[in-house]
Amino acid sequence: MTQARADHSVEGDGAIPGFGFHPPTSPVSGIEVTDLATVHSRMSDGRLERVHRVDFHSVVLITEGSGEHAVDFVTHPCRPGTLLWIRPGQVQRFGRAGTMNGTLVLFTPAFPPHLASTDRLVHEWYGPVSRQLGAGRDYATVSTLVSQVRAEFTRPDGSVSREILQLLLATLLLHIARLPSPGEHGDPGAGGEIYARFRAELERSYASTRRAEDYAHRLGYTVKTLTRACLAATGQPVKQVIDARVALQAQRLLAHSDQPVAVIARGLGFSEPTNFGKFFTRHTGTTPGDFRRAHQ
Repeated sequence: MTQARADHSVEGDGAIPGFGFHPPTSPVSGIEVTDLATVHSRMSDGRLERVHRVDFHSVVLITEGSGEHAVDFVTHPCRPGTLLWIRPGQVQRFGRAGTMNGTLVLFTPAFPPHLASTDRLVHEWYGPVSRQLGAGRDYATVSTLVSQVRAEFTRPDGSVSREILQLLLATLLLHIARLPSPGEHGDPGAGGEIYARFRAELERSYASTRRAEDYAHRLGYTVKTLTRACLAATGQPVKQVIDARVALQAQRLLAHSDQPVAVIARGLGFSEPTNFGKFFTRHTGTTPGDFRRAHQ
C-alpha cells in the first residue's frame, strides 16, 4: 500500500495482490504516518480500490467525509470518528478516492516495543476491524494519541525519536484494545491467554486440521476450556471459530485467485471437493462456484 510495488509471495493467498511496507520516505524504519489522500495520490491507478492485502498493520482514524472500507468481505461504513484496524494478511478494498480523509498509522509487526501486552495485540489478538467513536472521551483520547504519533513522526530531520514513537504507538494500541467492543463481534480480550494461544495455533494450523480435539491436545487444554474462551471472546464455540477461519480463507482464495476449486479444497485439508463444497455452502449460504462468479 505504501508504494506501487506489489508482492505476491504471501503463502496461501495465491494470486491475491499484496503490498509490502515500502514508504517512499520515513525518518524511522518500520512506521509511517500519513493520510488517505496521500496514499490515494501515490497509487492513482485505482489499485487501492480493488481487493488487495498488506503485510503490515494499518490503524486509520477517519476525520473528514464519508465512504466505506471493505475488509474480509465485510463492508464497513466510514464517517468522522470511524476507527479501523486492518491486520497483516487481511483482504481489503478502499473506498473511492476523494470521498473521505483521515490519518493512517502504518507499522510493521516488529516495530512496537516488545512488551507482553503489545506483542499479544500485534501478533496474536484479533479484535474488531471497525469501531465508531462518539464525540466523548474515547474519541478525544484516540484523536490526541494519533496526533501525538504524527507530531513525533513529522519532527524536523534528525530529531525524530524511534523510542518515543514506539511508546506512543504502544499507548495508542493499548487504548484501542480497551475500547468497548462493538456488540455482535464479541470481545477478543475477554478470552484471555487461552484464547490468544488458541488463535495463534489456529493461524498456524487451520489448513491442516479442523478438529477442536487437535487444538486442545496441542495447547494442553480440554475442548470445554477452549469453548469457554471462544464463547467469551467471540460468542461462538471453538468449532465454529475454527470453521469460520477456514471458510474465510476459502472465500479469499475463491474470490481473488485462479486456483481450481479442487486445488483450494486440498490446500485447506479436504480430501474430496464435494465435502469442501458442502462445508462452504453451509458456512456462507452459497456454493464455491457461485461465490467465485459473484466476486470475480
